[in-house]
Amino acid sequence: MKKKLLFVTYLDEHPADGLSYVIDLAKILHEDLTIFLLYKRKISKEIDDTMAAVTFAEAGEHETARESMQEGKWVSGDSLDLLVGKCQESGINVDIQSFKSDAVSALEDYFKRKNGIDMILLGPNVPDNVNVSSRKIKKLLHTISRPIVTIARQSHTVSG
Repeated sequence: MKKKLLFVTYLDEHPADGLSYVIDLAKILHEDLTIFLLYKRKISKEIDDTMAAVTFAEAGEHETARESMQEGKWVSGDSLDLLVGKCQESGINVDIQSFKSDAVSALEDYFKRKNGIDMILLGPNVPDNVNVSSRKIKKLLHTISRPIVTIARQSHTVSG
């Protein structure tokens, strides 16, 4: 059984951030990739965003309505296509798993059932969305017993 890297990211918040690093690492280690796509938005938020777009459209503000719908996408097929496409272009076999739960719960459930993961890579958007007790983190680390790497966002500098 070929080993895999596990990349955890939120689909509704810059899901491809860190993916190029993960792909490069998978190539170097000659491993496949599993991507956990997590969703944090609630369906009620999606309905609110849609209703706001309708209100703008009825008021004749069509461009604002389009922008509102773009910002309010809960599940973006474009984002999913981007993730899979980048992996396929690089020759990396990818398996996508989606969860409507937090990262810690998704990892706990997955590792109770599956093996074959060498390393867990948390996308830059994951630490911002993890709000759990240190006790739960310790339990998770014991359950999965794999290295966990947090990918940081690159800082942008302004040249003058």
